[in-house]
Amino acid sequence: MLPDGKMYPLVTRPSNKSGLKTLPVVIIGNGPSGICLSYLLSGYTPYFKRHSLHPHPILQRKLEEAPEVSVLDQDLEYLSEGLEGRSHSPVALLFDTLQRPDTDFGGTAESVLTWWHEPDRAIPHLVLGRNPPGGAWHSIEGSMVTLSRGEWMGLPDLPFKEWLKQKRRGLRNNRATAEDIAQYYQHYVMKKGLQKNFRCGTVVTSVRKVSAENISNHTQKDLQEDSDSLWSSNEKSTEVFQVDGFFKTVEGDKEPFSIYAENVVLATGTYDNPTWLGVKGENLSYVHHQLSALEEAVKNNSVGIMSDPVLIVGAGLTAADAILFAHHCNIPVIHVFRRRVTDPGLIFNQLPKMMYPEYHKVHQMMKEQTAACAGPYECYISLPEHHVLSFGKDKKCIFQDKNGCQKSYKISMALVLTGSNPNLSFLPNDGIDLAMDSDQPVNPKRNPIDVDPFTYECTQEKGLYALGPLAGDNFVRFVQGGALAVASSLLKKANKNPP
Repeated sequence: MLPDGKMYPLVTRPSNKSGLKTLPVVIIGNGPSGICLSYLLSGYTPYFKRHSLHPHPILQRKLEEAPEVSVLDQDLEYLSEGLEGRSHSPVALLFDTLQRPDTDFGGTAESVLTWWHEPDRAIPHLVLGRNPPGGAWHSIEGSMVTLSRGEWMGLPDLPFKEWLKQKRRGLRNNRATAEDIAQYYQHYVMKKGLQKNFRCGTVVTSVRKVSAENISNHTQKDLQEDSDSLWSSNEKSTEVFQVDGFFKTVEGDKEPFSIYAENVVLATGTYDNPTWLGVKGENLSYVHHQLSALEEAVKNNSVGIMSDPVLIVGAGLTAADAILFAHHCNIPVIHVFRRRVTDPGLIFNQLPKMMYPEYHKVHQMMKEQTAACAGPYECYISLPEHHVLSFGKDKKCIFQDKNGCQKSYKISMALVLTGSNPNLSFLPNDGIDLAMDSDQPVNPKRNPIDVDPFTYECTQEKGLYALGPLAGDNFVRFVQGGALAVASSLLKKANKNPP
């Protein structure tokens, strides 16, 4: 249900149609990356705002060279050259600094972009996703506060802070709740008139290249509402992508679909597939891999102040959120993690204390409340430089420290929160062939999909693009530059660039 009370339309019921109806673009994933790309492909076009002043003098000079030419149609490599910031992607840094010129220095300078709606430049596309628009933000506990500053969660031409003001709400410590973010993304899709492109409740099961000639007379079930395409590609491809899957009807049935696309954009994020430790007993019913399991257990009164401790494995922000939640509910916790508390790679050692007081508190607990040294925090024990050896059927868990010493604890439930990996099971060989290291699974931090930095097209598969965490961009503020790069590339293919 949308904030204004309207229901989001489910996928349109497919109908059999003869002949190949090829869509220009299918986007798989309807989180911030997919929403931003849909906005850019719907004819919304960014230009340099005349008389505006960017604090980066070299970029300012470049922008003044051709103010009448859309940023989408300019040389993104030239514009982004020399920019520095918190992302490794030049285009991500470019689009971020155009929208939030001095945000890294605490400034509030206005965007130097102005947006024009040019419908004749729109490229027909579909955005497929399991959840309502916003993707995985709908799966996160609503009261959780974002790591990023609230204004960094916004999408083009609708500042998050402005939307929040309309709800008569403010940002807590400059940060927003997951529920606010999820609602904002749904509102954005409606406000910008993008909902006709979105098919929610869809699950993609296969994406593969097929010969366009062999299937030209094939009868397909398709998700398109109208068959007239505005697409005029420079060169008709002899191969297209076949995207198969199913959507869930209101009655709960699964109805299959099959659509064809000249280009496919992977924007599925990484929330789907939690990482497992790979130890004995990890598949037992009391061992879980998502924070929601703890929330559910508290609701059902299956854990509480008198129960055996909850084991939390991991030293990232999700593990910290679980500790804070348990602490708030007075549930005893044993916290196990492999790193030293002082390890500079630990996320807590990289966060400013003033902006993240709750995570700083968890870090204090990790330092001061080890099993060897009792501290001021009740119901919490920290076991740094330990790892889990096994989970027993009797709910006894065995740990080992760096010296090989073993300990055993009786627990009520375990939460293994050591990160997540993308679920790319719908791609041939799980997408491994697309990764930087094609011998290892795709991982957003260690082994992202190998893309061209200025188009985000996969180097191993033309016509296939990757956005967001799949391409190594892990923050909402930076995924938008990838969308800019993809849109720019697709407009060139579609020959919709002005002369």
